[in-house]
Amino acid sequence: MQLLNVKLFKVLLSLLCLTGINALVHAADGYPNKPIRLILGYGPGGVADITARMIAQKMSDSMGQQIVVDNRPSAGGIVAAQAVASADPDGYTILHLNYGNAVSEAIFKKLPYDIQKDFEPVSLMGSFDVVMLVDKNSDIQSVADFIAKAKANPEKYNLGSVSIGSGQHMAASLFKNLAGLQVEIIPYKATSNLFMSLKSKDISVAFEVISPAMQSLKNGDMRALAVSSAKRYEGFPQVPTMSESGIKGYDVVAWNGMALPAKTPRAIVDRLNKEVNLALKDPEVRAKFQSVGIDPKGGTPEDFKSIIANEVAKWKKLVVQLNMEKL
Repeated sequence: MQLLNVKLFKVLLSLLCLTGINALVHAADGYPNKPIRLILGYGPGGVADITARMIAQKMSDSMGQQIVVDNRPSAGGIVAAQAVASADPDGYTILHLNYGNAVSEAIFKKLPYDIQKDFEPVSLMGSFDVVMLVDKNSDIQSVADFIAKAKANPEKYNLGSVSIGSGQHMAASLFKNLAGLQVEIIPYKATSNLFMSLKSKDISVAFEVISPAMQSLKNGDMRALAVSSAKRYEGFPQVPTMSESGIKGYDVVAWNGMALPAKTPRAIVDRLNKEVNLALKDPEVRAKFQSVGIDPKGGTPEDFKSIIANEVAKWKKLVVQLNMEKL
């Protein structure tokens, strides 16, 4: 009798699982039939917000359902990522996943999710430089000049970035370590706060992705001392790379994309992948991306999954090599 009950329980459990799977499959058939949330871990005005809103509008027009951008800034983008990781895998909650999330996997002691296990990658969207910035009135003329000044008076100089554990914060930390500096890194909640502090001289230099700085660089309100990647940025060919400026081996490329909660049906993943790639091929989107320093990308879910894995491994290795204290 007891054996019969156990068998019956297993049959019922299997039926429940199949019912859940079938419900998801049927939900994918009519997808989407209500608004979708795109959650990102940064405040308004930054590159995440700029790219999210560009893509969301095009996808909304194509899919016939509104994609609402939901800003949830926090250290390392943890709040946004946790919200998506715990959401129903039905395609109505998307994460704006970026290189900061890969950095967080390496720099935080413990996270409430694993970006390689708790998410279904959809597509890479774009890549871009981090730039080392000073105000137009700063007496700092180059990376070497800043290093010399900061070593002579470490209490007088500092670095600024957004959010502890963000990619920009990590880029600043990497610079500090490779340059052998003892200066403080001051984190800000949003790009607007970072730039205001740079202008008011509360910070000496700022590390931020190039997109939100583009207009200020073009009109001369800020100056770029160096870009983070191994190649000079085409939009500002006169600005040297960090490696050219004496920080050998420095190579940081920022990126962003979209991901869904784990176990989202493949049909929904593929539909969103198709829509992202269509949006990225749109001439208007490409022109807007390039105008703010973003190289439009795209690709398959598998392409993006590989990028995420490689980035997590790279940053974890770097944290160990630099003997950086985890947060």
